Amino acid sequence: MDSTRDQSMEQQNKDGNQAAARKSAMIYICGECHQENEIKARDPIRCRECGYRIMYKKRTTRMIVFDAR
Repeated sequence: MDSTRDQSMEQQNKDGNQAAARKSAMIYICGECHQENEIKARDPIRCRECGYRIMYKKRTTRMIVFDAR
């Protein structure tokens, strides 16, 4: 019984770590050269190609539906 619970806890921890790894870096698009840049939480907001500081967050590919009344 305990081994089953331990295995499920390990699986949840593994899933949580994978989700944290995915969320650690976001993809931003440079406003000047339109190059995609992967920026982490503590990285400076600056394009790696041209040095421009205005970055736009890349649009999600996930389908989002809003209910309207």
